[in-house]
Amino acid sequence: MRIAVIGAGAIGCTIAALLSRAGHEVTVTARGAQLEAIREHGIELSGVWGSFIAPVEASEVLQSGPELIFVTTKAQDAEAALRENAEFIDGLPVVVVQNGLGSVTSAQRILRRADIVGALALYAASYTSPGHVTVTTDGVTCLGGPDEATALAAKVLGRVMPVTITQNFAGAQWTKLVVNHINALPAITGMSAQDVISDWGLRRTMTRSMREAVRVALARGIRFEKVQGLSHGLLRIFVGLPIAVAQALPLLMKARMGAIPNPGSTLQSIRRGQLTEIDYLNGAVISAAVEFGVATPVEQALVDMVHEVESTGVFLTPAQVAERVRR
Repeated sequence: MRIAVIGAGAIGCTIAALLSRAGHEVTVTARGAQLEAIREHGIELSGVWGSFIAPVEASEVLQSGPELIFVTTKAQDAEAALRENAEFIDGLPVVVVQNGLGSVTSAQRILRRADIVGALALYAASYTSPGHVTVTTDGVTCLGGPDEATALAAKVLGRVMPVTITQNFAGAQWTKLVVNHINALPAITGMSAQDVISDWGLRRTMTRSMREAVRVALARGIRFEKVQGLSHGLLRIFVGLPIAVAQALPLLMKARMGAIPNPGSTLQSIRRGQLTEIDYLNGAVISAAVEFGVATPVEQALVDMVHEVESTGVFLTPAQVAERVRR
């Protein structure tokens, strides 16, 4: 099958390499050093799903029409990427693999004739160097959307990685958004997610931000889908526990990550000198809270600190983080 992967970051390269290894004709879009490395050497994938080099076609924008498309850009880059490639993808099945809450509706607005499938990557992959990605933790890809297009995506992707299908994709997005709260503090401090959670003060801040997100979702009537061990019932209990007890949840998440340091996608963007997705992660919670009057002071502090590190390149210490959150 002719498959296009729009956005050759860590997740995009993982999908592209695995599908290429399975025998599909894969094209990726990329820019700069990543584009040159893939053109010259292919995608080098290592980690829990094997180590190999996948020869794929690469260009800044698609040059011909595929049969199935995966959109794996950062959330803030998705609209521009979809518009740039709409000529070749509108009217086809498009799988949007992104964090945040608005990926599916945004794609539907731009690609009016396409069948849009939402996808959540529940494994961890790190961009190591141009053309090289390491999968540090395995996991499933959760899909939701029109039946026929979702079945096709599940059939193709399910042959190279674990896949699940949900009828409650919005609930899965919110659960994944809670999981993605591991991202902000590594980006702010330069520490791995495991080291952040091991620090008592940072773990407390993470717990508070996660609780704000859960309260906003519940106020909006969201029923959380079970994702990475988190469920609706567990998260309802989580927001009512004393903060000292509630910190067991990030500790559980740390245990699921394994021993390989996980920088999180937001810190990876910082290290590459790129803008992060923070406005689509913690920032999405802040936006969603406004309508229901739910307070999100910790979320706002984290978003502000990530933007500060984006602009200055200077990480903050745990003590500095604690001070900013107290303000």
